[in-house]
Amino acid sequence: MQIGRLFGTNGVRGVFGSELTLDLIVDLSYSLATYFENGPIIVGFDGRDSSPIVSHIVCSTLNAAGMDVCNIGLVPTPCLQYAAKYLGYNGGIMVTASHNPTEYNGIKPSAADGIEISREDELKVEAIYYSKAFSKINGYGLDFSDHCIINSYLDRVMQLIAVDTIRERKFTIALDLGNGVQAAVAPFLAERLGCKIITLNGTIDGKFPARGPEPTMDNLQQLSSIVQGTKSDLGVAYDGDGDRSIFCDEKGVVLPGDRTAAKIVQHLLSTSHKAADVVCPINTTMAVSIVANEAGSKVIQTKVGSVEVSREMVRRKSLIGLEENGGFMYGRLNEVRDGVMTTALVLHMMAIEKQTLSNLISSLPKTFQYKEKFRCDKKKADKVVKACMKHGTFQNVETLDGVKIWIDKETWVMVRPSGTEPLLRIYAESTDEMLLNSKVREYRRVIESTIKSV
Repeated sequence: MQIGRLFGTNGVRGVFGSELTLDLIVDLSYSLATYFENGPIIVGFDGRDSSPIVSHIVCSTLNAAGMDVCNIGLVPTPCLQYAAKYLGYNGGIMVTASHNPTEYNGIKPSAADGIEISREDELKVEAIYYSKAFSKINGYGLDFSDHCIINSYLDRVMQLIAVDTIRERKFTIALDLGNGVQAAVAPFLAERLGCKIITLNGTIDGKFPARGPEPTMDNLQQLSSIVQGTKSDLGVAYDGDGDRSIFCDEKGVVLPGDRTAAKIVQHLLSTSHKAADVVCPINTTMAVSIVANEAGSKVIQTKVGSVEVSREMVRRKSLIGLEENGGFMYGRLNEVRDGVMTTALVLHMMAIEKQTLSNLISSLPKTFQYKEKFRCDKKKADKVVKACMKHGTFQNVETLDGVKIWIDKETWVMVRPSGTEPLLRIYAESTDEMLLNSKVREYRRVIESTIKSV
């Protein structure tokens, strides 16, 4: 973990036992109890092997600090956030490392509005943690559970879509649950919507033996084959804690997360949310800006990170937000990433527009995208960013998060350090595939040579 900062892009994460130590978990839990001031607090965890241990420590520490805790156990992150927002809790804590490798775990706190605490409040929690200025409360809190949250959550999702129209289509849907916690929820949504369901990797397993906890364009070949072989209408793959979803059309084509999101945006802006603002990070596809401009809507860009998008949505009272990695946020439910809500929206869109997913996606502006990651520490990553800023000729540079280099009006390359792992990420997009490939090769050489030289 970075010295001086506990929080990364999404919560506090680290390798369990070495970076995310038991002492850190206890002190962070006391810090969060001090920050929240009052309970009850709702706590849940994902399917990682270390999650029950971490959750037990968090709940016990909150109880010791005098707070009542609703311990709901194994649950997707969006369900916990829904409960924090709608069911009378003063905040929530999710034990998860989302898409990180199996050895990682983390603690993600949400406020009473069901959204991850703001960057400003993260600093408040860190100040409490480092000063050890924990609240002193006599007595101890109660520990209880609630077994109705998943059903309550699904009921709410169903209220926001055209259920009867979807049921009439009798979709066949392939769900790649990725050994993650969405296995406890996503199939039940599909069942309620009258879908024929084919499941892959449906056993919750903290080692994520099938394809790892992060669905990517490169590891969903099995889902693609199953969709084609079963003549499914679409496939969906979820990440470890269930807040992101990657889709596969009926032809077996795996779609970039923000490409699917751009189509949902286009649909919402043309139907139920005309002229609504759209909030997304700076590394999002140009297709989102194009469809939003065509609909007379404004796109607001943020730094990378769901917290940045969610909190900007709240500030602007926007109902539509997204990330490039398959995280879509629908403010009518909650301004957070939600894999099941996104699945419901895609089924709703296909049913209302009476089209296949491939046809819907084909109407989007055509662009070519590239994404890759390089293993390196924060110090090296910062040097790479500086080297890329000085390299070559370009039209414009943006430094909101890392560096985004505009080669021309329709071609860009972005480089930024990961906020959750010792990685450097590169994103690129262009309307010209040959130019994109050329620029990717060029900047890859800069990145690799800089990493070797530091």
